Amino acid sequence: MEADSTGGNMGEKADVEMTENPFEPYIESLRQQLEDQDPVFLIGVIVALAVVVITCVFLKYFLTSKTVRSAVLLVGLCDSGKTLLFSRLLSGKFKRTQTSITDSSAPYKAKNDKGSTWTLIDLPGHDSLRPQYLEKFKSAARAIVFVVDSAIFQKEVRDVAEFLYVLLTDSVISRNAPALLVACNKQDITMAKSAKLIQQQLEKELNTLRVTRSAALSSQDGSVGGNLYLGKKGKDFEFSQLPVKVEFLECSARGSKGEEGDADIQSLEKSLAKL
Repeated sequence: MEADSTGGNMGEKADVEMTENPFEPYIESLRQQLEDQDPVFLIGVIVALAVVVITCVFLKYFLTSKTVRSAVLLVGLCDSGKTLLFSRLLSGKFKRTQTSITDSSAPYKAKNDKGSTWTLIDLPGHDSLRPQYLEKFKSAARAIVFVVDSAIFQKEVRDVAEFLYVLLTDSVISRNAPALLVACNKQDITMAKSAKLIQQQLEKELNTLRVTRSAALSSQDGSVGGNLYLGKKGKDFEFSQLPVKVEFLECSARGSKGEEGDADIQSLEKSLAKL
């Protein structure tokens, strides 16, 4: 009885071993074949597989980034003329507007031979609404049109610079690097500042903001990590230092002839045609 029992146990163990390792003969055979191969051949196979994987990942990233970012965002402070500019770009017509509390969007066909079409999106300018709408659309931005009221720029320079600072230090915007077009609007008004002057004053204001913001972050946690540094360290700030292409241009959504005339937005349309 004991012999039968012992024999039965050994049979069960063998069955368990066979059940646990059903692929062992195949694995052993494959291992033997790999050992018999030329090492140079094996390295070539591994390199080829790595190239295929890297290529697939790159293509997925490249194609996704090209198809997603097709929006042109109109941003700026309240009453800078964004909504009228939105209407003029789409239809060429004058339209009486009021302060926006939500976004508006429509297809915009660029004036170029390629017939490029972007989604033009007008974002609210109120400081309590800007962050949520910017967060919603920033990853889709191919270009950002930052609209400035040139007629009262001197009074709003600090607020304009602070909003611009938020845009330029945003990690998503910095990574995607959409074109930034600073549209110095309301040039039909006599007291309007030129695009060159606005650029120079914004560079000075952003340089000051960079110092105060960096100091504030350092005092909070002992470092400035987590926020992008604007421009180049050790040098006064200039827009040319940014990874984002920045262009200043002059325009008038209202136009010199008022409601009945055409808008003066040719320079903006030309820049949008180059996207």
